[in-house]
Amino acid sequence: MQSSEKLPAYLSVNQLSAPLLKKLIQQADVLHLGISKHESGCTIVDAGIQSAGSAEAGRIIAEICMGGLGEVRLQTDTRFDPAFSGWSEAISVTSEHPVLACLASQYAGWALSHEKFFSLGSGPARALAQREDLFKELEYEDAATSTCIVLETDKIPPIEIIGKIVRDTKIAPENLTIILTPTTSIAGVVQIVGRVLEVALHKAHTLHFPLENIISGNGLAVLPPVSKDFMTAMGRTNDAILFGGSVELNVKGGDAAAKALALNLPSSASKDYGKTFAEVFKSVNMDFYKIDPLLFSPAKVTITNVETGSVFEGGQLNEALIKLSFTDK
Repeated sequence: MQSSEKLPAYLSVNQLSAPLLKKLIQQADVLHLGISKHESGCTIVDAGIQSAGSAEAGRIIAEICMGGLGEVRLQTDTRFDPAFSGWSEAISVTSEHPVLACLASQYAGWALSHEKFFSLGSGPARALAQREDLFKELEYEDAATSTCIVLETDKIPPIEIIGKIVRDTKIAPENLTIILTPTTSIAGVVQIVGRVLEVALHKAHTLHFPLENIISGNGLAVLPPVSKDFMTAMGRTNDAILFGGSVELNVKGGDAAAKALALNLPSSASKDYGKTFAEVFKSVNMDFYKIDPLLFSPAKVTITNVETGSVFEGGQLNEALIKLSFTDK
């Protein structure tokens, strides 16, 4: 992004998400969450390990991940043929600041590992740590006295990981909250599928579409059933977006670029499209990095150029693969 197109630095993803975090903790009992104080001094929110968690918890966590700059709702999904014996619940996401909400906060881009523990961190803490090259490109840096990070894991991170988060964010341990959302939990499923808009923003970035030309966006993805098997759960949450996710982006600039984005953004533009995510994953011997990165995108996109009024569409929902993914074999 050019210096003349800097993201509005006055929007603090940490400060805007703080009220949501406060709500999450205050309503812990209602949301079936476990709240504990770690020996390091930080607060641990268990959203699906020992505590059951809930869909509403996942919804609030998704909004926290977006730095308070997105609205996430659970709603009925009416996009599919009524004769389709599938699933009728969906997650909708809307943001008037999608680049900041999705890439500067929600994107799971902070790799945290120690010995056998590994997780990708997402949420507003990333904007304080500045550990990713992405922030140099976004030209965005946040400041706050407290922060929160969301980890998609079924284990409490070791003290070494917590120490790294504290050092990199420069936040006192007592002002750090770590939210744990296993993929095999309902809160985990909701907050993962709640990334349908973020996945589109990340793909647009990969395609080198000018991020400063993305004005606003919304997304909708089918909510998959929870599985206690990690591989099945990972497959279903990915497939919910790859085959059951639709995104609308409002952009500015030329029609040629908008049309190209609509053509190349959908998951069907990938060479790995056509199988469930679990099948693709097994076909590359469980090596995540051998999967075509262009696969990770919503099934259907609509790009509206607000300067010309032109509307371009690409991709399609794939009910057959959703049913194959969501049904126990």
